[in-house]
Amino acid sequence: MSTVKDNIVFGGNYTPAGVLKHTSLGSYLLENIRGHGDDVLYIDALTGREYTAKEFYDRVIRMIYCLIRLNVKESDVVGLSSENCFDYIVVLFATFCVNATAAPFNVTYSEREFDHAINLSKPKVFFTSKGPAERVAKVARKNNYLKHVFIFDDVSSFKGVIPFAHLIDNPKIKSGADYQPKPTKVHDRVALIVCSSGTTGMPKGVQITQFNILSTIDTQMDPEAVNFGGIPVLSVIPWFHAFGCLTLIMCTCMGTQLIYLPKFEETVFLGAIEKYRVMLAFMVPPLMVFLAKHPIVDKYDLSSLVMLLSGAAPLSKETEDAIKARIGVPTIRQGYGLSEGTLSLTVQSDEKCKPGSVGVLRKGLYAKVIDTETGKPLGKNQRGELCFKGDCIMKGYIGDKNSTDAMIKNGWLHTGDIGFYDEDFEFFIVDRIKELIKYKAFQVPPAEIEALLLTHDKIKDVAVVGKPDESAGELPFAFVVKQNGANLTEQEVMDFVAANASSPKKLRGGVKFVNEIPKNASGKILRRVLREMLKRPKSKL
Repeated sequence: MSTVKDNIVFGGNYTPAGVLKHTSLGSYLLENIRGHGDDVLYIDALTGREYTAKEFYDRVIRMIYCLIRLNVKESDVVGLSSENCFDYIVVLFATFCVNATAAPFNVTYSEREFDHAINLSKPKVFFTSKGPAERVAKVARKNNYLKHVFIFDDVSSFKGVIPFAHLIDNPKIKSGADYQPKPTKVHDRVALIVCSSGTTGMPKGVQITQFNILSTIDTQMDPEAVNFGGIPVLSVIPWFHAFGCLTLIMCTCMGTQLIYLPKFEETVFLGAIEKYRVMLAFMVPPLMVFLAKHPIVDKYDLSSLVMLLSGAAPLSKETEDAIKARIGVPTIRQGYGLSEGTLSLTVQSDEKCKPGSVGVLRKGLYAKVIDTETGKPLGKNQRGELCFKGDCIMKGYIGDKNSTDAMIKNGWLHTGDIGFYDEDFEFFIVDRIKELIKYKAFQVPPAEIEALLLTHDKIKDVAVVGKPDESAGELPFAFVVKQNGANLTEQEVMDFVAANASSPKKLRGGVKFVNEIPKNASGKILRRVLREMLKRPKSKL
């Protein structure tokens, strides 16, 4: 039960599960996995291949010795960029066990984006799939700190890329051995570096510590928290995304039977729910819209579903009601969080939560709503910037003290989101200070697309905003000022971005040529004016 004192909300105490007694994340994970015995932990929904906890444990131990053979030491970084697959989980957990840092990367990154992101975390070794392999290999050849690149797929045609099987199946690697992770300073030791886009340009590296993860697991084990242990759960959320990665870790710790897919495909997704009698699925709003509206949904038996957990972007009450009416799922919950807060900060606790609410504060956390001008904490039903404090708050952005200091002040994470809490301590998001475009589950920084477009010799000025879209949330839309006398089409602008940026950054919302970009006296783009123009398409500049 949440309480408030001096306009600071406390989510309440939780019942500790003993997770925090461990001296490293790896020691907890190995002990936990051993405890699941011969239970099936993972099912590849494409192939039907099942993996037991014992099989997973043995594979992780073998992978630990592979990393040791590669001279991966405590605090070294291991890069990962792949669609969801079993060996991805193996490498991830083995990395934790040697107290190294895992750095997951978006598989759709362009070579330019990989170059930036890899140079943030500087991995010593890298594991990838066929899709991004060539782009990763090109970046690796330019950076001698990246010693080895391995590919999960049975492919050896990429220069400088080694098939994963050559490593994991090496007869010189110990078999049947065991391993005891070394104690470490869990509060300081970074377990994950996930890429989170900022408003000022290219991605930032969010450092999530072992303690951040251990404390999040501990609170999730609370009897009153949503627990998915021992039931069939479907995951199609990419594991390189913070939402996907952290829920993967949580499911493993709870002994969930996790059915996974490498990517979303309509018939495969629905077929997996039907075949494996999935009871809970991790979702994002575009997938929820698909369940609510697509005609193919009616061809499948989805009656096993008892709960859908939606995150990464707001979910409308209309979509939620449409799904309940169509397929009869009794419980739909959504939460609010960001990479900098490890997983979720608020979550809907039950069906009584109000429409539009993102739920109540997670246990063990503190929250306040502050006046954006004075910084003063505000009371109930007063709108201001949402700030959070607790054991889940990131260590900071790697190599970026200025951005870290701007985001975390006196232990409080300043989200940049505008919201309020009501008399029942339910939180609502109403606007955001940040200018990020929310495309599906991805955060798209307009400044990055603008910087890219300004390299085009026919473009004089540009501004990018999010165009509202029911299925995707928002679509990147560009207002472009041509160079004097330039001959440039909208399609050329869209093609230029598509050729030089990852898929979420494509200008799916469109392009509009204007005479000037509205700015304030200091030169800051007035995005509010541009968003109003999208609502009134006949407006001109």
